[in-house]
Amino acid sequence: MTHQQTSLFATGAPALGSLDRARRTALGHGAWIDVLPGWLSGADDLFAELADRVPWREERRAMYDNVVAVPRLLAHYGAGEELPDPVLTEARDRLSGHYAAELGEPFVSAGLCFYRDGRDSVAWHGDRFGRGATHDTMVAILSLGEPRPLLLRPRGGGAPATRVPLGHGDLIVMGGSCQRTWDHAIPKTRSAVGGRISVQFRPRGVA
Repeated sequence: MTHQQTSLFATGAPALGSLDRARRTALGHGAWIDVLPGWLSGADDLFAELADRVPWREERRAMYDNVVAVPRLLAHYGAGEELPDPVLTEARDRLSGHYAAELGEPFVSAGLCFYRDGRDSVAWHGDRFGRGATHDTMVAILSLGEPRPLLLRPRGGGAPATRVPLGHGDLIVMGGSCQRTWDHAIPKTRSAVGGRISVQFRPRGVA
């Protein structure tokens, strides 16, 4: 069992900060990311609540000649479904308002991934099912629990990966052409790390 460490500002009642502090980085090819460390205070307490209360499911997928377990637990809340904590509804609404001029539509769904320890991961991919394959869009990710690095690289590789550590209430928003021209991943690690939950807010038709 791994030890779940906490951040000084990540305990207590969850509360959102200002999105005006987000720092934008242009990645190239029309892609960009906004990063805002510690957007949600009280994130570790929210992590513990979601880890216990969300109806997590384990998926299995075909890989070559085998069926293997997806190395993380999943949950999904579609448009109109109640999110598992009111602060997540507030986060979705705040993101929708802040990015309204650029995105032109609200964030409507929330996908949750539970990385239980360093053995859980997600391979290189972009959210290219649906409109993300052909249109500029945004995916906002709120990270709870232990930090894990999110890696980004141009689609197809060929360049060093950009590394963004995310945890304890950090926010990253991937925008512009990011989903179709860049890939991202959470790699496995042999380090003793605790759990992390990512909450991915998406607009309609992006998955």
